[in-house]
Amino acid sequence: MSSLNSLTQLLQESGVKFGFFDMGRHITELPSIEFAQIEQGNCIYPSPYLHQAWLALMLWNPENSEQNIVWFLKFPLDEQGYLVQAVRDDFINRLMLNINQILESADISEAEDALKDNPFSFTPDQEKMAVFHAITAKQTKAEPSQFYQPCLQYYSAQTPLQHWQELGLQGIAELAINIADHQDIIINHFDQYPDEPLIALCNSLEHSEISEQLSTKIIDKLTLSLAADQPNIALCTALARAVYASPNESFRQQAVLLLLNSKLAHSSEVLSTIAIKLPAQLLTPDTSHLFLEKLAVSEAGQQGFSRILADLMFSENLRQAILTAFRNPKRSDQLTKAIGSMFGSAF
Repeated sequence: MSSLNSLTQLLQESGVKFGFFDMGRHITELPSIEFAQIEQGNCIYPSPYLHQAWLALMLWNPENSEQNIVWFLKFPLDEQGYLVQAVRDDFINRLMLNINQILESADISEAEDALKDNPFSFTPDQEKMAVFHAITAKQTKAEPSQFYQPCLQYYSAQTPLQHWQELGLQGIAELAINIADHQDIIINHFDQYPDEPLIALCNSLEHSEISEQLSTKIIDKLTLSLAADQPNIALCTALARAVYASPNESFRQQAVLLLLNSKLAHSSEVLSTIAIKLPAQLLTPDTSHLFLEKLAVSEAGQQGFSRILADLMFSENLRQAILTAFRNPKRSDQLTKAIGSMFGSAF
């Protein structure tokens, strides 16, 4: 094998089929051509989370797409958002030590241990793992899991809606990723679902694509839920996450403003959800200012204020929007104090 200087080249020469997915804020496919540019340092990582690139690398047998393995990897980014080249090289060297498992094995699943004890690996939570498997199963045209049909029957109201405890998370994820086939059914029964199965569905819908009609249904439910005497925070944040999948930017903006103008606006869970799942909405000056004002006096405290902003400001666009909001002459004394505690009073 010739000298290799990139993970993409290594995979291409191994003869396996492969694909990359971003696993940070949302699960989205990352084209191999784009990843090749990222790893060569020609462009920054498009969606950093906690100053790292969170990736899933899927390998499958060209003769049998159902025979596959997945490596979940996280790579640190430098202060500008570029992949740290030394880390990438270290990973390639570790992989090279075991690459014969891929090149010489007829069964690609035997390559699963090639990254054993690898410091760059991580394990997604159960929710993300279920959604990832649903996405890749759809791409490879694999059969749905045994949990899919019971979930479809439940959300179609063919089984009593109070009997949700036995639903499988994998089936809910598959229903969400294939929502285009069932959108009318979900819309028709949306207001009838108990909170718990609705939360699970919405958290998976975040990674799918929903219609304007379903987006409207979700916004209406969010408005009603926030008006309750004691709003269910988990439900409200799940509804906001689901709106991320809307085709219309106005729905996402509306969801964020509903949260920031509600009695839950000082909740650290609500503010973290906005920062992690809907950060693009903070590019709007009025919204970023309102967000910062709520964050400055939130239950997250000064530590939460600093941590959330440190993550957001890692993105160049968001950094400029937040710095502009910092300099807003109408900012409150509380926000001024929080900024001073984070950066120093001379900021």
